[in-house]
Amino acid sequence: MSTRTAGPTGPGSAGTGSPWRNWAGNVASRPVREVSPASAEELAAELRRAVRDGLRVKTVGTGHSFTSIAATDGVLIRPDLLTGIRRIDREAMTVTVESGTPLKRLNVALAREGLSLTNMGDIMEQTVAGATSTGTHGTGRDSASIAAQIRALELVTADGTVLTCSEKENPEVFAAARIGLGALGVVSAITFAVEPVFLLTAREEPMRFDRVIAEFDELHAENEHFEFYWFPHTDNCNTKRNNRSAGPAAPLPRLGGWFEDEFLSNGVFQAACSLGRAVPPAIPAIARISSRALSARTYTDIPYKVFTSPRRVRFLEMEYALPREAATAALRELKAMVEGSPLKVSFPVEVRTAPADDIALSTASGRETAYIAVHLYRGTPHRGYFTAVERIMTGHGGRPHWGKVHTRDAAYLAEAYPRFAEFTALRDRLDPDRLFANDYLRRVLGD
Repeated sequence: MSTRTAGPTGPGSAGTGSPWRNWAGNVASRPVREVSPASAEELAAELRRAVRDGLRVKTVGTGHSFTSIAATDGVLIRPDLLTGIRRIDREAMTVTVESGTPLKRLNVALAREGLSLTNMGDIMEQTVAGATSTGTHGTGRDSASIAAQIRALELVTADGTVLTCSEKENPEVFAAARIGLGALGVVSAITFAVEPVFLLTAREEPMRFDRVIAEFDELHAENEHFEFYWFPHTDNCNTKRNNRSAGPAAPLPRLGGWFEDEFLSNGVFQAACSLGRAVPPAIPAIARISSRALSARTYTDIPYKVFTSPRRVRFLEMEYALPREAATAALRELKAMVEGSPLKVSFPVEVRTAPADDIALSTASGRETAYIAVHLYRGTPHRGYFTAVERIMTGHGGRPHWGKVHTRDAAYLAEAYPRFAEFTALRDRLDPDRLFANDYLRRVLGD
């Protein structure tokens, strides 16, 4: 056995191990012990040991969720040793990867093999299991979330059983476990669909808010991947259109890319956020300057270098998935709310889209979707802003991102998700004693 263990053990020592905090610093817990199994078999043994000790179990990746979805006072599983590619099947065009593999390492490894995921989110620090289990997504007219690209997964259940799940094998588990919230078991490996690496041309340009709203449906229809950012306290947006290209590659110049993506978007923005937190009345003026700082640019590169970018400024985030046809009305309401309130908002609002998918608790389950995400700099009081935004989003039938700040509970979510009861019935079967429960899951799924 090569499992690493840290912290005291036994049922009487709950909450006495080393503290754990998420990336944003807004969630903390103190597990009894931390373990790092190196295989599905070692993982199963740790689950059986936790049952014997009467302890709950949660798995944590890189802590990029803003909710307490991974918090536990029992056993915290770190997948540090469950990393790497198990196999690449070029005939089936799939890659099977250990669950703790960071997306960054997967993307680089795939590129070396001349392969790529079809779509991805805008950061790649998360583990593959953490990203998929919470519904991480990018933007796409036709291509959906990272979880929608899963073709099979390996799940270790509460009794230590190792299940292989796909459309053909344990299909009812596969239908739910691709976005399983850590409630059905511990994912130990994932098989993704891949394709030959391709080029994307990114076209970024400023655009006025009213124009983006008026042309939103057209911009969505004409581009494979469209997204935009609106800067509160201004009428300014920054748009991004990513489309496949025959080439040649034309990456961002090293100095120019560093200046905009690191110096402006991280270094200068960090300083601006710190100033805004210290002097809130300055935020509207800072927003006007920030919204004009990024100029139009076009570049062509392999997918992960276009889809993702560094995010070093720490923040809190709330994101809601709305029916796509409700997006523009909700954005107008959001803009009017900010302008008619004393709120001072230093972060831009991010808008993305996704096609409908067939995953039970996907935020895009069964409907064409638009995502509206709001952020605030870490340490800034967020309740007033987030509460007002949430009121608007729920008024349009919004579904909260599972890994981002929200206040919804099982009663609301059972109405928002037509297949909610299917998921909870499967949870009752796979984890009747709630080995994987915590306060967050009790709130969003019931008990």
